[in-house]
Amino acid sequence: MKRINIFAGLMVVSVACFGLLFSPRFVAAHCDTMDGPVVQDARKALVSKDVTPVLKWVQLKDEKGVKAAFKKALTEQGKKQQQVAEKKFFESLVKVHRAGEGAPFTGLKPAGEVEPVIVEADKSLTVGSPDGLIKIVSDMVNQGVRQRYEKVAEALKHKDESVQKGREYVAAYIEYTHYVERLQMDAERHAAHNAEAAPKKHAPPKHEHGH
Repeated sequence: MKRINIFAGLMVVSVACFGLLFSPRFVAAHCDTMDGPVVQDARKALVSKDVTPVLKWVQLKDEKGVKAAFKKALTEQGKKQQQVAEKKFFESLVKVHRAGEGAPFTGLKPAGEVEPVIVEADKSLTVGSPDGLIKIVSDMVNQGVRQRYEKVAEALKHKDESVQKGREYVAAYIEYTHYVERLQMDAERHAAHNAEAAPKKHAPPKHEHGH
């Protein structure tokens, strides 16, 4: 059991990325909600009457359309008309942002639909520490490994009692090993990516001395 805890700790960051990369609903819920970072910046832009804070969320080719929607939201008269224009601005901005990621847009979701792990990820940046996020993800990994381990360990005791019991063991074993394999592969992939992105240190030139 101690080995499992150590493994879980080592895989914390990997699983955070794994969850984001392989669970599209996490990303969609993050960007497509009224309390997501894109809309938050859009609100700030409207208050300051400066579109600049939201342009980082879109590609250069899409700036013109975003600026037009922003201008309309600012100049619309009447509270109701202004609210409608602001909502259209939010929708236009998020839609363009999602398109830039190659992701679909199905409309803005209400506030409060962001996954807890994403809320904690944003919070970590605000408080200046990833400790809360690490605990949440570590608990997720710990639980995921333990559940699969306990299932296959129990099946192992009965695998030779019958063909059916043997097949139940094989199914549990495959689920268990594939789960940890995905974690390892994800960790290695991100480690390799970070290594490639890191600045390369060049060795000092060698000086040849005459004899």
